[in-house]
Formats: sequence, structure tokens, C-alpha cells
Amino acid sequence: MHNIGIPSLILILVIALIIFGPKKLPEMGKAVGETLREFKKSTRQLTEDDDEKVRSKAPVKED
Repeated sequence: MHNIGIPSLILILVIALIIFGPKKLPEMGKAVGETLREFKKSTRQLTEDDDEKVRSKAPVKED
């Protein structure tokens, strides 16, 4: 995938502004932000659960 530069990002934002209008963009941004936050939270919980399973199955070393 190619890197998106500043000019490309500006073009995408202008097109989104034209299509959706200035009133809808903040709502859409908020929805995208909430979706990403939930996704990150879910992946964090899954990795923590996997780490706990690995720790519980690891043999205990005795001195």
C-alpha cells in the first residue's frame, strides 16, 4: 500500500466535505473514533486473555 501524503489527505477531506456536507463530517468523525476505540479495546482484551492462558499453562519453576 502506498503512503498517503498531505496533498492526497487534503483531497480526500475536500471530497468528503463535498459529498457529506459540513454538518455530517463531525458526526462521522466521532463515529469512526468510537469504532476504532472499541476495536483497540477488544484487541487489547483478547491479547490479555491469551497472555493469561499462557501464564496459567506454563510450568512453575521450583528452586
